[in-house]
Amino acid sequence: MANAYDVVVVGAGTGGYVAAIRAAQLGKKVAVVEKQKSLGGTCLIWGCIPTKALLEHAHALKIVQNAREWGVTIPAGTAAIDMGQVQGRKDKIVTGLTKGIEFLFKKNKIDWIKGTARIPAAGKVDVFEGDKQTLEAKEIIIATGSSPRSIPGIEIDHTRIITSDEAIHLKEVPKSLVIMGSGAVGVEFASIYRRFGSDVTVIELLPRLVPVEDEAVSAELEKSFKKQGIKSLTGTKVTKAVVTAKGVDIEAQTPDGKTQKLSADVLLVATGRGPVTTGLGVEHLGLQMERGYIKVDATYRTSIPAISAIGDVITLGTGAHPQLAHVSSMEGVMVAERIAGKEVQPLNYDHVPGCTYCDPEIGSVGLTEAEAKKRGYDVRTGQFPFGVLGRAKMANEGEGFVKIVADKKYDEVLGVHMIGPRSTELVAEAVLALRLECTVEELIKTIHAHPTFSEAVGEAAHAVHGAAIHM
Repeated sequence: MANAYDVVVVGAGTGGYVAAIRAAQLGKKVAVVEKQKSLGGTCLIWGCIPTKALLEHAHALKIVQNAREWGVTIPAGTAAIDMGQVQGRKDKIVTGLTKGIEFLFKKNKIDWIKGTARIPAAGKVDVFEGDKQTLEAKEIIIATGSSPRSIPGIEIDHTRIITSDEAIHLKEVPKSLVIMGSGAVGVEFASIYRRFGSDVTVIELLPRLVPVEDEAVSAELEKSFKKQGIKSLTGTKVTKAVVTAKGVDIEAQTPDGKTQKLSADVLLVATGRGPVTTGLGVEHLGLQMERGYIKVDATYRTSIPAISAIGDVITLGTGAHPQLAHVSSMEGVMVAERIAGKEVQPLNYDHVPGCTYCDPEIGSVGLTEAEAKKRGYDVRTGQFPFGVLGRAKMANEGEGFVKIVADKKYDEVLGVHMIGPRSTELVAEAVLALRLECTVEELIKTIHAHPTFSEAVGEAAHAVHGAAIHM
């Protein structure tokens, strides 16, 4: 049958398209149902790629604004950002990458069915909008991802009160911007628009910025934000937001119970993302759900045979599942290999790297100091500042540090947390260290090239043993 496939994937984000390619590589006949005009999902179209493109523009502006220090002469005038050029280049990058996925689909003979899907029964996918048809599938993979969500009482109008979907497309830099939430999305946009010239305030309900990170990292980021002119209101709850003719009037409850009033041109709601399952019809199948997420086992099987799910739409029933593109992709590879009959091992979610591309960057993997103690480890730590390094001085990027959390008894590295230059790249070494159950002694004996930012990792390892060389 023309409409019969070994595998049908619903959703072409970083989980779905990767699962499709891997399944096709393993000899499966594959189709992907995706309603968006481009492949790549949230990451490529609204998330990782466009936001990081904007951050690179912000970094370029930072360099130009400090041109004199670099010995670069610029004709008279103040450096400014051209949002038309910024948006044009960002869109060009996104288009190039999405077209690249289309090429990979053709290369691997994957059919892209352009439309909206629902699953009326195991083994069937009904495309009821777009290229209307019913697909037969031996295996179905749900990879529909997530979308921005608000909080009760805050109505998103997509103009004055916006989500990250709108924030990446702003044609003008707002004079003032209030951001609800200090997770990765919130602090990244804070860095972007502060550098572009906005007056930025970040409001966080929990007691500190980037609350999932090690406490030392949170403190360092708040210190840096203050130096940059970004205001942080932690332990603060937004209770009201009203759109006016000129912007948004906001009321927030501070830690002491008082009400603080703020006004801004734009309010960005960055309070998390929710699963996209509406319209799939899975609730009628008896698919086991939990708070809107699809419940899966350690190899991404759902409660219905021959239906799997991966990425932001799932829960393993053991706490929060990381909503990260690289996690979705790895899950996509694993589920495709399992379907193809290969042996797979469950992921260790303690070994998932977290990368936040704010200024300064944050990279982390493994247990924070607090979590390690909570799990009963006898913990010792070591910390080393980037500012001591020759490479950091050359680049004029001396903020931040690398912190290693280790088990005292066996010297095993339990977590690595860094904030500062290139941290989102440097964390890869730490991921491998945890994957290989590396000891601090082994990190000490690993030669780190000089002069590099990576020397901070080696020095932090020395610091765990109380013997940092350059401090």
